[in-house]
Amino acid sequence: MSTENQGSQPWYADGLKFECTQCGNCCTGAPGAVWVSEEELQAIADELGKSIGEVRLMHTRIVRGRLSLREYANGDCVFFDGKSRGCTIYGARPVQCRIWPFWRSNISTPKDWQETQRECPGAGQGNFVSLEEIEERASQIEL
Repeated sequence: MSTENQGSQPWYADGLKFECTQCGNCCTGAPGAVWVSEEELQAIADELGKSIGEVRLMHTRIVRGRLSLREYANGDCVFFDGKSRGCTIYGARPVQCRIWPFWRSNISTPKDWQETQRECPGAGQGNFVSLEEIEERASQIEL
């Protein structure tokens, strides 16, 4: 939970604003890892019309003992289309991508959320996302 909370409620108990602007910043930038499960690999393979073996071979790597999507040398995800600024596997994108920006590391403290807002123009904008929705998203994966 949060290090800055009131009672048992996290600091974002009233919700946080977020609306995806489709900027692609979450798919690009500094090197990192996008963790994928076998089920997610199968969904990606189905989306691409390829075998799971081919997807594993061509589009994944092992990072700290876990399976991650590959990225280009500049940090862009291999499934990021720089021309359209979109995801080429959007319908089958991994959970980690689906729950952005509500990763525990982004919402642990108000300062973490402010940092996220600097990188993500949709964070802090748009409609409020409820505490319950934030918690549900954040609980889906351990990063």
